[in-house]
Amino acid sequence: MKENLLKENRRAFLKGGFALGGLALLNPEKALSSSLNIQDDGFKISTGPYLQTNFGNSMSVLWITSKNSSSWVEYGEAPDKLDQKAYGKSELGLKPAERLNCIKLENLKPATTYYYKIVSKEIKDFQPYKLTYGETISGSTESFLNPDLAKDEVSFVMLNDIHDRPKSIAHLLNLDKGSKSDFIFFNGDIFDYQTDEQQIVEHMLQPCVDYFAKNTPFLYVRGNHETRGKFAREFPAYFDHVGHAAFSLGPVRFVILDSGEDKDDTHPVYAGIVDFDKYREEQAKWLENEIKRKEFRNAAFRVVLMHIPPRYSGDGHGAIHCTDLFEPIMNRGKVDLVLSGHTHQYKVHEPAKNLNNYAIVIGGGPKEGTRTLTKIKATGKQLQVSMLDDSGKEVGTYVVSKK
Repeated sequence: MKENLLKENRRAFLKGGFALGGLALLNPEKALSSSLNIQDDGFKISTGPYLQTNFGNSMSVLWITSKNSSSWVEYGEAPDKLDQKAYGKSELGLKPAERLNCIKLENLKPATTYYYKIVSKEIKDFQPYKLTYGETISGSTESFLNPDLAKDEVSFVMLNDIHDRPKSIAHLLNLDKGSKSDFIFFNGDIFDYQTDEQQIVEHMLQPCVDYFAKNTPFLYVRGNHETRGKFAREFPAYFDHVGHAAFSLGPVRFVILDSGEDKDDTHPVYAGIVDFDKYREEQAKWLENEIKRKEFRNAAFRVVLMHIPPRYSGDGHGAIHCTDLFEPIMNRGKVDLVLSGHTHQYKVHEPAKNLNNYAIVIGGGPKEGTRTLTKIKATGKQLQVSMLDDSGKEVGTYVVSKK
């Protein structure tokens, strides 16, 4: 009898949506039971808030509501004084009125802790000349530190190649529990392919919210698997940014590259609707300009983060294209370190004469025994890399001293 009830509950849960997030992962029987009334729960915050940033004295606050809404963030420098308010970016004079919320708090003070609260007002009916609001809901007051961009030291951890194993996120981050990271970096292939919103929420967003993302931002670049599936084109809407970018924090200039798919654009599985070669070529032009910038040239260390490594990743078309396009530019730019994933075999590759003049550190995954957490810490004098396997054993190290 109980088994039949659980089967019915499971079917109801799948129909009802994803709102229970991490609860379903931690206690599936309780989550399934609770989901019976999911259709009657009304307007709610489905997941979030979660933070992303480009470290330009701004912080993006993201969350998802169960229905379309007018949303904003109340924030300030004290938990009992949220005296500032921010809305999502207007497009053609229209403020957002939807379920996916991304609101950027700008002009923040360096080295300052901010407190914030998300607020959403349900849009019950949207007529041409009459909009009817429903319930207003808000999250709890959370906090984050806006760092001083000129700080003396920066530290972060990298996860890669999770491949739809959401429990790996907490497991790997627990290996560094108690340490303070400026950000968490997801270096691609967190999913096998993109199916729907529920997958994105349950397999990444909610585990991040549960563990760290309300208070510590994450950065994310696509892997080749995030380019696949029927939801791949909707996927970026759930993040502030998942493509190439560059920013400075402390002694490091960071460059993020989107290495795209490892298959040829003409591969039958893509049916003629992708153009990753052109996309990588556009990024190569952008990278040429980036290495000429004073922020890049004057940095104590220059670190590139990209899913498919620019070497040592086989003879697939995408991998070779990355080598041909990016390696010469990174050599000219005197890159110090590249952090990658993709191969599922963790390895530290030393600089190789007449090939890559920089070290390439590749994280492992996704199965138990091959998963890794890569820890990076940089001061003005030294950059240190320590890679741990999922038992906590150090399986790779690398040190770069300032030249």
